[in-house]
Amino acid sequence: MSKDLGSFLNDCQRWIPERSPVIVEGKLTRMVGLTLEAIGLNATVGERCLVIDRQNRIEAEVVGFQDDKAFLMPVQPISGLRSGARVVPLESASELVIGDELLGRVVNGFGEPIDGKGPLSCRVEQSLNGVVINPLHRQPIREPLDVGIRAINGLLTVGRGQRLGLFAGSGVGKSMLLGMMTRFTTADIIVVGLIGERGREVKEFIEDILGDEGLARSVVVASPADDAPLLRLRAAQYTTSIAEFFRAKGKNVLMLMDSLTRFAQAQREIALAIGEPPATKGYPPSVFARIPQLVERAGNAEAGGGSITAFYTVLTEGDDQQDPVADASRAILDGHFVLNRRLAEEGHYPAIDIEQSISRAMPQVVSAAHMKQAQTLKQVWARYHQNRDLIAIGAYNSGSDKDIDEAIQMFPVVRGFLQQGLNEQVRYQESVAQLQALAPGQPSAAPSPMKKGRPLARPQRSQ
Repeated sequence: MSKDLGSFLNDCQRWIPERSPVIVEGKLTRMVGLTLEAIGLNATVGERCLVIDRQNRIEAEVVGFQDDKAFLMPVQPISGLRSGARVVPLESASELVIGDELLGRVVNGFGEPIDGKGPLSCRVEQSLNGVVINPLHRQPIREPLDVGIRAINGLLTVGRGQRLGLFAGSGVGKSMLLGMMTRFTTADIIVVGLIGERGREVKEFIEDILGDEGLARSVVVASPADDAPLLRLRAAQYTTSIAEFFRAKGKNVLMLMDSLTRFAQAQREIALAIGEPPATKGYPPSVFARIPQLVERAGNAEAGGGSITAFYTVLTEGDDQQDPVADASRAILDGHFVLNRRLAEEGHYPAIDIEQSISRAMPQVVSAAHMKQAQTLKQVWARYHQNRDLIAIGAYNSGSDKDIDEAIQMFPVVRGFLQQGLNEQVRYQESVAQLQALAPGQPSAAPSPMKKGRPLARPQRSQ
């Protein structure tokens, strides 16, 4: 071949556009419930497809296969499909657009705005599956995060980059508590995922609980209960991806996901639909593999990066703390706060049961004096409740036990310390100063004085 001919062929090769990969379409053969079966489809698990039948174009995702059959789960309502419909793989991966323009906006699981404020101009595409961080490269949890709630700041201090569970039954104030944290926290960015909750609650949370001030520095991803289970899963992953985007920019992010239980239930619906056998109380094994995959994406980044401090609400149906999802979540999270129905019924808000709650990162982020004072206050609270029935019926004789006597005297002021109004903000230093005032014999744990108000006074013991 002459040199001139070889050069000519090379030029022709540059002029010819790069050939697109061959797309092998499949054919819809069966539909049972929410599960679609297709044959002849050349697609991998997790790949997105379009099911096309006349004017219907429904997006679905490959969730499994058996022999030559592929199982798909739609992310949109199914209507008008029939046997023989085309199933076309999509070239784009499972990515959604993310950017700074999301701040102050409310989007659905597709990344589409639903707040009526116009389209988004985000251009950054980010995978829904996240990037795995080497656990040895993560920054350790060493700094407290102020959430503006006295009971948490003082007794259950949250570390920046910690992952915690908020365990509660229905109607005990978990949404109110989340709203208080979004308004009062010192985090740079708040990302809220409302996954599988009632549609009515989405608007109420945004307008009544979050408010304009909280929404201004927040991103809300809403996927109500009537969304397809795959869309609810995607919304939870999208919420985490948004938090990862801001963490990569060096921001300290507070991520609130309500709820992890609905995420698990969505995975259960998908797994059972494609034939996975149930294991624990109807939950198939894949559920307990999905939860840590989602939770482990939160936390601190590598040195010099930002952080994601995450709260996941866990719905304990019937106030059962041994629910499979609650039990699995408790084991992989860095602590959990339990909301007690009895406290809520007594008008005690936030209804945090400090006896059952724990922050596993607290010893690493507070001083030894602060830790000792928090333990002392929890002991006083626990001692009173252990003897509450005897005290209520007058069966306890004053002077029989000095510790119980002190618990009786301290109980009103401890209860006042744990309660807080919905619109009342208590900074971290104020919380520590008020905690210190309840145990004046302890060494100082607050390096700076309170900014406002007076610390709660410790009652004097009678002589």
